[in-house]
Amino acid sequence: MSDTVYYVVSALLSLGVLYGIKLMSKVRTAALGNRVSALCMLAAIVITMYRTDMGAGLPYIILGLLIGSLLSVIMAIKVKMIQMPQMVGLLNGLGGLASAVAALMTVTYKRPLGTFELVTSGLALAVGALTFSGSMVAALKLHGKLPQKPVVYPGHRWLTAFAALVMLVLIVLLPLNPLHQGKWLGLLIGFAGLVFGWLFAIRVGGADMPITISLLNSTSGVAAAIAGMALGDILLVAVGGIVGSSGLLLTQIMCRAMNRSLTSVLFGTAARPQPAEPAPAVPAEEPSPAAEEQPAASASKEELPKWLQETQSVIIIPGYGMAVSQAQEKVKQLLDKLQAAGKQVRFAIHPVAGRMPGHMNVLLAEVDIDYELLCEMEDINSDFTKTDLVIIIGANDVVNPAANTAEGTPIYGMPILDAAHAKRLVICNFDTRPGYAGVENPLYAPQARVLLLLGDAKDSLDTILSSL
Repeated sequence: MSDTVYYVVSALLSLGVLYGIKLMSKVRTAALGNRVSALCMLAAIVITMYRTDMGAGLPYIILGLLIGSLLSVIMAIKVKMIQMPQMVGLLNGLGGLASAVAALMTVTYKRPLGTFELVTSGLALAVGALTFSGSMVAALKLHGKLPQKPVVYPGHRWLTAFAALVMLVLIVLLPLNPLHQGKWLGLLIGFAGLVFGWLFAIRVGGADMPITISLLNSTSGVAAAIAGMALGDILLVAVGGIVGSSGLLLTQIMCRAMNRSLTSVLFGTAARPQPAEPAPAVPAEEPSPAAEEQPAASASKEELPKWLQETQSVIIIPGYGMAVSQAQEKVKQLLDKLQAAGKQVRFAIHPVAGRMPGHMNVLLAEVDIDYELLCEMEDINSDFTKTDLVIIIGANDVVNPAANTAEGTPIYGMPILDAAHAKRLVICNFDTRPGYAGVENPLYAPQARVLLLLGDAKDSLDTILSSL
């Protein structure tokens, strides 16, 4: 295959991956987009193998592909939807590890290498190593094998900065004596990258986890692109660049959604939770009927049928608890019954609800809930004050009014869904303990307009369904 043909094919496959990503931005076409991108990647592997002289290594490469394919099929069958965030973290890490190994092999290659090849190999090795260790920490945190709260060592910020400085210095030293020291410098760069990734991810708490997942997705693409530069493979550069840029755009969206800067996520310190102030009262111009009738009492289950009968507009807010309970089927039943009763029903989706971006959208799409009913935070927040009933299912941090008042907490300043401004709320959470960010939620305080249905989300939804 000539270089010209290879460049044309690489451009077409890259456009195919981009088109697949575009399709994945819509729930109705997401599955097709995933298949398009996957087929383009399969074609890229085949073309790379075709134009590369693998010699005696071909049987081992084929064996590796077969083993990897078998493992992927097993994981696709075994892994539950609730475990998808840690699976994404694991795959991000493996992508970074592959780039790091390719870069290390390039650095230790016996023939003389130019400065550009050595520097890009060092960068790919560093970014790939930090992506691997950071993703492994994120996956283990999400899976409950490491503490889910932020872990901060003495001088944590300085240790992180020092690890980054060591990586840069070693990369600069790499071209100075590549033949005699390349292997050892490469190993040291990889080790420094592993340390940096660990230090970065271990201090991340639940509030920053969606940002971490999307950022590590970006760095896995960056590592692949830089490795492609070192190897002189334009297709790897292009596809890695697409993954890196899309991941970075998603990271920026997540940062804006949480009112965080990327530097604060990378080098910030964990904040110490403070007591939350009471939830805001219902606006005076639209007073809560429940608040007028019994201002000092707590709502009870006996009031639920009346609430549902009087309600005309409903907003449902899904959260991680819904995913844990696998209650999306019950949510679909609730939607159908409310719509059959003539109620207006919409879903409010916070950008960082769940453990990774788009987590709630995927779960709701799984039970064929119309994508047009899913509203983003910016589009629906102004409607809460005129909404009769909000039903919160397993969400905490993304509706916690303490984000507006409790300075120094992990969620302070984070834009939230203004569910507290609705006329009435039904909260279906497992208990009244703080959410993943560790901040007390004032919505749990006794209020006449707030009904707490504690326990498994499926049982709570059955209670609501039986009241309709």
